[in-house]
Amino acid sequence: MGKVLEGIRVIEQGTFITGPAAGMLLADLGADVIKVEQPGTGDPFRAFKGGLYSPHYQTYNRNKRSIELDARDPDDAQVFDALIESADVYIQNFRPGTAERLGAGEARLRALNPGLVYCAISGFGQSGPAAGRPAYDTVAQAASGFLNLLVNPANPRVVGPAIADSLTGFYAAYGILGALVERARTGLGRRVEVSMLEAMCHFNLDAFTHFLSEGEVMGPYSRPSVSQSYTLRCADGKWIALHMSSPEKFWRGLAEAIERPGIFDDARFATREGRIAHQEQLIEMLGEIFATRTREAWCARLLERDVPHAPMYDTREALQDPQARHLQIEIEGVHPRRGPWKTVRSPVTFDGQRPTQVRPPPELGEHNDEIRAWLRAGRA
Repeated sequence: MGKVLEGIRVIEQGTFITGPAAGMLLADLGADVIKVEQPGTGDPFRAFKGGLYSPHYQTYNRNKRSIELDARDPDDAQVFDALIESADVYIQNFRPGTAERLGAGEARLRALNPGLVYCAISGFGQSGPAAGRPAYDTVAQAASGFLNLLVNPANPRVVGPAIADSLTGFYAAYGILGALVERARTGLGRRVEVSMLEAMCHFNLDAFTHFLSEGEVMGPYSRPSVSQSYTLRCADGKWIALHMSSPEKFWRGLAEAIERPGIFDDARFATREGRIAHQEQLIEMLGEIFATRTREAWCARLLERDVPHAPMYDTREALQDPQARHLQIEIEGVHPRRGPWKTVRSPVTFDGQRPTQVRPPPELGEHNDEIRAWLRAGRA
């Protein structure tokens, strides 16, 4: 359902996250994504507990087919070229210069297929003083100024998931889709470039806009203070999140829910500006109040008064929420050898049809014979 990229073929020679994430996003939309991997070992993200099917690999490689090809083997090189000739898109996330050494540079591949959309993903860009540096998620977050907005000054350590890796994959897919739309008009492919540094600087646009327009350097608590966001511990040890924003009606609802109708008589909390300036005092006051009831009780009271809130779920809880279950966010596919496999579906719905069908990530070389036979038969 909703396979809007059906008929588009993508050759992905990606490893770790950025390239595979871009390929997965296109695969989720119905593209035929063929993952080209090194024989025997495959994508380095596969390695896990003596096997080649890690949770990290599974995260970014559903809805694909896998073929093992060694660029140094003449037969494999011919298979790779045949795949390129049949393809609409090629994706790689090698360090600059590596693709050329592997025979997968843009000039050679475009000679095989002038309509190819060639996507090159890097850490710091294809040129410049830092182009050759190794880049991983934390490095890109730090270089873009984004990590500075996440690290708690009182406990300075890296937190959270691989945001830069995933977002770079999103931006790459975004660029590829734009190039495909143009190619429909011109018949010619484009070179699409995106780096982790550029992706994270763009994602950090709000902080840069504040600096470039007002000279303000934002910190970890700048946005939560302005948006009036809170995380509060309840009596049962569970947590709840509030995002009060600017409408006064939300604060009136909260005052009713916490049974503190006189909160606005306090000059510190009577206005939005006051609440921003005195958020630390609000955190202390609300913390004491929310510690008196369970999370379930607070959710009921806040819901009744239309206060923006949500339980601060962990991954065991989030998909069991009634709304998440209604939206069928958790889906299941069946791998021919491994059996049932569960994941979270694509969030994009077309014409009311949720994308609930999924192909589990392929084992290394799972489609070697299938793809080779298919090429020999001339059906590529």
